[in-house]
Amino acid sequence: MAQRHGSWAAAVTGIGLVTAAGHSAKETWSEVTTARSPRGVRSLASLRDLPCDFMYTVDGLDLEERLGRATLLLDRFAQFAVIAAREAVADAGLDPETWDGARVAVVVGTAHGGLHYYDEQQAVLNERGARRVAPKVAPLSMPNNATGGICQDLGARGPSLKVSTACASGTDAIGTALGWLRANRCDIAVAGGAEALRSPMMFASTCRMRALSTRVDNPAAACRPFDAGRDGFVVGEGAGLLVLERPEHARARGATVRAHLAGYGSTSDAMSPVAPDESGQGIEAALRAALADAEVAAGDIGHVNAHGTSTVMNDLVESAALHRVFGDRPLVTSTKAMTGHALGATGGIEAALTALALEEQLVPPTVNLEVQDPDVPVDVVARTARPARLACAASSSLGFGGHNAVLVLTRA
Repeated sequence: MAQRHGSWAAAVTGIGLVTAAGHSAKETWSEVTTARSPRGVRSLASLRDLPCDFMYTVDGLDLEERLGRATLLLDRFAQFAVIAAREAVADAGLDPETWDGARVAVVVGTAHGGLHYYDEQQAVLNERGARRVAPKVAPLSMPNNATGGICQDLGARGPSLKVSTACASGTDAIGTALGWLRANRCDIAVAGGAEALRSPMMFASTCRMRALSTRVDNPAAACRPFDAGRDGFVVGEGAGLLVLERPEHARARGATVRAHLAGYGSTSDAMSPVAPDESGQGIEAALRAALADAEVAAGDIGHVNAHGTSTVMNDLVESAALHRVFGDRPLVTSTKAMTGHALGATGGIEAALTALALEEQLVPPTVNLEVQDPDVPVDVVARTARPARLACAASSSLGFGGHNAVLVLTRA
């Protein structure tokens, strides 16, 4: 299947992950597929007067030890991005000391960017005055901090870009990289998403929108995509980066190909700053566009890593669109029950997990799914990972503002 796409499908040769489920791709995959409870559940003291005061965090990772002095010039989301990029590049068997950096591109998606250090310094401004504010607030708070940080860390001097399409950012970043590879603007692209949202302001606002789960009595079970009792999403953090290569470049250096990135589709609902189009026409069009781009039929798709946020409306709209396009065949999952909804990072994380599902021939479960909503008309894998013969899979993302993005991957 993968070979029929020829040079139009990029080779996925490296995977890097930092998530609430694990500090690497191997660790995250193990946790996600064995369906343990999310381990990085953290209450946020500044939000305890709200009905949603918790998130799934990346805990136990010593960022300073991993990055050294580079931590000083990177916001938390960018620190995750650099760590994931390093892992992906090492996994691809590439050496930044010897590659042609002018032919290496970097594209990172983020919804919010550098709010972590910004919020810290806002407190300094309020309590101690403007003269105490650190001069590095400006560069660290810019949403291109991750893209620039990866370029500097790896010596990547080719095209670089920050993509921001809300929760579709990571998926759109990978789709953008695919276009650059096809256009021969680069031989290698490091692409995905990163996010670290511990901002009290953003949390409070999202909670006030009633988008977040209020299961404060059992936060580990709060994110329950497609479940009849779902009541909102749980914020996560982390990064997911892929190394993509032009096929001839990967072949020439004898690289191990983990999967192929064959297609990308993107649409806009053009309707609301926050709510999805209830007709689902936008995400359906993006799914069909990605299939057409990959030159695969809907019946070829055996698995979909759905956006599956655990909000009532998203899960209904998305699952109905999936059913219209694919029918009953694909095994659908949402890994957000383990990673949380990492916003701009989620597309990168889920594309990586989709590639691993193809490689391992195993579909991760939707943890916490106890009673599937009867209005969700697709086969959702619940509680236990399901072995499957997979040739093609899709990863879908829906973002605030009506952004819809889909990737189609094929087995190597």
